[in-house]
Parts: sequence; C-alpha cells; structure tokens
Amino acid sequence: MINPPYTKFDHSSVFREILQDTLGLSADQVVWSYEAPLSDGKRRRLSLDGRVALDEVQQEPSRDRLRRWIRDAADSVDVDASIVGSLKGVVFEVRQGYKSKDSKRQQADLANAVAAYTSGYLPCLLVLSHQIDSDVLLRYRAARWVALTGEFSSGSPLASTYEFMAGIIGYDLAGFFARHSDTLRSEVGNVLSTLLGSDE
Repeated sequence: MINPPYTKFDHSSVFREILQDTLGLSADQVVWSYEAPLSDGKRRRLSLDGRVALDEVQQEPSRDRLRRWIRDAADSVDVDASIVGSLKGVVFEVRQGYKSKDSKRQQADLANAVAAYTSGYLPCLLVLSHQIDSDVLLRYRAARWVALTGEFSSGSPLASTYEFMAGIIGYDLAGFFARHSDTLRSEVGNVLSTLLGSDE
C-alpha cells in the first residue's frame, strides 16, 4: 500500500511503489540502470525512475493493456515497426515539471532514450504537471521519447500521465494527490520556508 506521509516527498520512490503494488512486482523488478562510458575511459552507472518488463507482469489483463499501450505509444512517436515488435517493456523518467530548457539535461535524457531502445525498452517521460515547454516536448518526441503530461482533458493514455496511470497501470494517481494534498502542501511549505530563511 502507498502510505504517506513521507518525511520527504520523493516522486520517484512513490512511483516505483505504485508499480510494485499495482502490478505485483518486486523492488528489484521496477528499477532500471545502465553503464555509460566517460571521456577518461571509465564508466558510470545511470538510472531512470522506473521499469516494467512485460514478461514480469503476472496479471494477464494488466500485461495485455501494457503490451497494447507500448505498441500504440511507440507508433505515436514513429518508432520503426521492426523495433516496436522487439520491445520487451517500458522505462520511465518522472518529473514534477520541466520549465527549464537546460541543454545538458536534455542531452542526458536523449542519451537515456538511446540506451533504453538498445536494451529493448520504450522510454517514457511522465510529467506530473503542465509545466513543460512546447519546444522541449517536441524535441523529446522527435527523439522517440513517449512524453505524457499532467493533462486531464485529453482523455488519452498516450498524452496524459493521469489517464495512463488510471487506464493502463490501474492506479488513480490523481486521486492519490487529491487524498494527500494537505501533506504535500505542507511539505512544499516547509521547503519554501527553509529556502526563504536560508539567509538568516
């Protein structure tokens, strides 16, 4: 069960716990990382915020929904049909918002997408709010990221984070935020108080 309040709200941890509880997965099954080379010849390990492998989802209705969604989502960003057929699951990067046009952050995410496809996973950006620049959104989709935003009116799990979570994963994420809005608001207030009082 998802049991806030947390001492510190961590959307990545909450998201992985939702995947575990809703899809019957273990903590190890919902993590994903890979090694990337550095300029000095060394390697570093990078990770995204969640993973679902189709063959690890034991509930057939959930597995079938995910399989159809992966196919349709990959088609929506023009992934080649031969690659779509080989995808074994999806990996997620979860953001509260994305106001910045930071090119370094975007380049890192584009590299993550390449690594995901190389490993047989569809990369999906889950934005919890509407806060993402339209140019940035277009760039991610051009790089074959499936990008979902905090849109309630679209009604499509190919566009809305909350429609995807409810209709495909099977968890009412919007309801979670509504139920725990007081806790989350208090946490934001504590962060702001700390920041505003940092000069004292």
